[in-house]
Amino acid sequence: MICYVPAEKMPEEPRAALIPATAQALVKLGLTVQVQPGLGSASHYADADYVAAGATLQPDHPAGLAAADLVFRVAKPSIEDVARLKRGALHLSFLDPFNEPALLAAFAAAGTSAVSLEMIPRTTLAQKMDALSSQASLAGYAAVIQAAARLKLALPMMMTPAGTILPSRVFVIGAGVAGLQAIATAKRLGARVEAFDTRPVVEEQVKSLGAKFVKIDLGQTGQTAGGYAQALTPEQIAKQQAGMAKICAQSDMVITTAKVFGRKAPRLLTQAMLDGMKSGSVVVDLAVESGGNVEGSRPGEDVVTPNGVLILGNPNLEGTVAHHATQVLAANFAAWLTHFWDEKKQTLRFDRDDEIMKGCLLTHDGAVVHPQFLKQS
Repeated sequence: MICYVPAEKMPEEPRAALIPATAQALVKLGLTVQVQPGLGSASHYADADYVAAGATLQPDHPAGLAAADLVFRVAKPSIEDVARLKRGALHLSFLDPFNEPALLAAFAAAGTSAVSLEMIPRTTLAQKMDALSSQASLAGYAAVIQAAARLKLALPMMMTPAGTILPSRVFVIGAGVAGLQAIATAKRLGARVEAFDTRPVVEEQVKSLGAKFVKIDLGQTGQTAGGYAQALTPEQIAKQQAGMAKICAQSDMVITTAKVFGRKAPRLLTQAMLDGMKSGSVVVDLAVESGGNVEGSRPGEDVVTPNGVLILGNPNLEGTVAHHATQVLAANFAAWLTHFWDEKKQTLRFDRDDEIMKGCLLTHDGAVVHPQFLKQS
């Protein structure tokens, strides 16, 4: 079987789906691995290292797609690329499936199997292939680093001959994978950290990292079976905003991480809350690509409010640490493949009854097969 890994086309995407070490592991499984030249250049993996690992360079992108049995990539493909795939091929990448009905229809029309990284179940068995978590952790780290670089303050307390510098105050909203990593990073840098989450169950995790858990009475809240925060009612959101406004006003850095999978991100910081913050404070909106937690945030742009609050809207913070983001992402791809690989037959074990496959397979054999997307097909 041929596994083809193309280089990402968008300049804002420096990650890749494969590193040389992972390419070597796939070759050992029995796969023929082809990579497009320049695959890892933006994340500092050289073509020569892929070749040394047993992969071959495929400069003809259309031919690579047409011959491949498996295609790994980071970003969703163009409809033109989908049409180039041979019938029966399997394509694995981030697909943004809730917002891409035309793309899913193209996969079905091409007779290909589309697997979405976002839809891999968040279970113990699938943990090694959970790309959302691996990338969110790096995004949480990068959020603090990027904000600290723009903040005109030192983060830790410092004793100097001229007096004591108090630690900067960091407020993290959302204690999922990204939020917990942001808390841990800010604490390691010496900041005073507070955090809030609608799920009371994460309070102990927040405290274990040395942060203060902020309690706001919202009534009944919880999390989904996949570990995501449940969507709040408009009344609960209003209570949450009121409770957070005072903390935001005291904070030097605010990081928002609240996402509801498959839906527009909840609005957490209003213009009134931003107006109450200190000039020079920095806000990072990790949900900017799905509508934004922060009023006025814009994907790919830095916004300065009239009172001097800087809002960072980088939709690919994990890409700022692309070398390591690629390393763990490649491990996620390899773990998925290994789970379904039949070593005796040297082929993919296409098990439609497997819970992981059922969760992430969107199209197969000429049709949309995932129940959540049948209506939009």
